[in-house]
Amino acid sequence: MARETTYLELSQDGGGAHKFYEVTVDGTAVSVRYGRIGAPGQLQSSSFPTAEKARAAAAKKIGEKVRKGYAPAVQGQRAARAVTRRQVTSAPSTARAVAPVLWRFRTGSAAFGIHVDEDRCWVGNQAGDVYTLSHGGEVLARYSLPDGVKCLVADEFWIYAGCDDGTVYDLSSKVPFGAYGIAADVDIYWLDIHEGVLNVSDANGGLTVIDHEDEHQWSRKSSGSGAWMVRADERAVYHGHSAGVTAYAADGTGQLWHSATPGGVLFGWQEEHSVYAGTVRNTVQRLSKASGATEATYRCDAAVYSCATSPDGRHVFAGDSSSSVYCFDADGNRLWKLGTGGGSALSMQYLDERLYLVTTDGSLVCVDASEQAIAAAQQGSVPAPMDVKSAAALPVFTPAASASAVATVSMAAVASEPAGSVVVECVQQGGRMRVQVVSGGFEPSWNVQFPRGIREVGARYVVDGLHAASGGFYRVRGEIRRLV
Repeated sequence: MARETTYLELSQDGGGAHKFYEVTVDGTAVSVRYGRIGAPGQLQSSSFPTAEKARAAAAKKIGEKVRKGYAPAVQGQRAARAVTRRQVTSAPSTARAVAPVLWRFRTGSAAFGIHVDEDRCWVGNQAGDVYTLSHGGEVLARYSLPDGVKCLVADEFWIYAGCDDGTVYDLSSKVPFGAYGIAADVDIYWLDIHEGVLNVSDANGGLTVIDHEDEHQWSRKSSGSGAWMVRADERAVYHGHSAGVTAYAADGTGQLWHSATPGGVLFGWQEEHSVYAGTVRNTVQRLSKASGATEATYRCDAAVYSCATSPDGRHVFAGDSSSSVYCFDADGNRLWKLGTGGGSALSMQYLDERLYLVTTDGSLVCVDASEQAIAAAQQGSVPAPMDVKSAAALPVFTPAASASAVATVSMAAVASEPAGSVVVECVQQGGRMRVQVVSGGFEPSWNVQFPRGIREVGARYVVDGLHAASGGFYRVRGEIRRLV
């Protein structure tokens, strides 16, 4: 039976939807490719008992899209639309001294993404490069993603990169996996993730929540635009935008509170009981998670591009548009202000008396934030920063591409189950492909969070381990290999 492909597009003026939907029927197999026009898109495949049932399922999918405004089109006639790049300026610092920078790594492009944990530092830039470094400044590895990296977020062991191609990549193993595919008309600004549930804030002020199976759960449109802040915990999602911060119940049942801020929110941070919103009106606002009430105000001398805290909010740090960094006590008293010596901090994180910054000039900067180093810097005495170089032989990890140019993964294969590993299997449940555990010792009814791009009904995979999430599913730890 001949292979049949139907290609549809939905393109709206004024910055609206600009996406495609392609359905291919090949015997009893149905594949769906979808995404932004001009991008490779995401691929999902299903199999059916007969060719007739496959054609009926495809016709149903096509009909649903046509009713939503999609129409037949010729692939390639419409050009891709540019995604939103954050337009920021960085004025010279007005601070009296340069901060005590221990080392600086220049990535080559403006950088927003940062994550720092006990093992290493991560930085992602607008060229799609993600680097990992030791706390001493040694470059360890590099990932190359298809488009600019908006942000890096962590969820326990797992590290995710929000990419301008509309995909959120899992960087927890050597090969980047496309873990979540964001709707083609959602322009990612920021992400947060909690127990496998992804929260996406976007250019239009929207909030979208996606579960561990990469399926839409709920969404809201705020009263503002330019949503650069989203933070989440087990109770709520805290969404910062041009009109302030809005908190929604984690299950999407409703709005909990809204707090207006002095100017639009450009960055957000959270501790157990409070959220912190950096604003264009030169302040960081500390808001109660319970009520949204303002608990403290931290005043800077220019628009706040980023903020962070030491554990439990004992100290609050901020980076402004004039290449300065600040430190306050919990009550809002300014303790110091120092120049970075190169660019404004677009994101930051504190760990073990060090403040890590990613800047408008594309650098990852490590600042000694100990009391002794800051006191010396205020007197004009700072160390000579180490200029970190990337090793020529540095390994580069990229998502492999299939022959159809759809983002997928090239995996190693094994003939038997290595000791201590776990076997999982891809199964058909109705019209969806799920992954479940085959090995003993696990709850058999739970699904496994697994990359959609490598799912194939009946295939078995070996993983290094599984972690039980509170939502009643398992998450993969380590490498994924196909069992043949």
